[in-house]
Amino acid sequence: MAPEKITNKMVDELYEVLSSIDNADDMRLLLTDLCTNNEIEQMTQRLIAAKLLLSGKTYSQVIEETDISSATLSRVSNAVKYGKGYKQFIK
Repeated sequence: MAPEKITNKMVDELYEVLSSIDNADDMRLLLTDLCTNNEIEQMTQRLIAAKLLLSGKTYSQVIEETDISSATLSRVSNAVKYGKGYKQFIK
């Protein structure tokens, strides 16, 4: 399906499915079907990077610990600073 064929309603359906999952085992089942291993690893890397930034680690420390690219870390950092998701869900 071409990206231009993806509607907001379809994206909302994805959000609804994800929000209906209530435990890690079920989320793992869906994500392993929905995503490649590489995509899961990339999301994990971003989540850990955000967690490290929120704990006060420097860019250099985060790169050292996660091997994340500086460009990706910059995007994660902006989301940590200006977004709401990481702050709300990372404890």
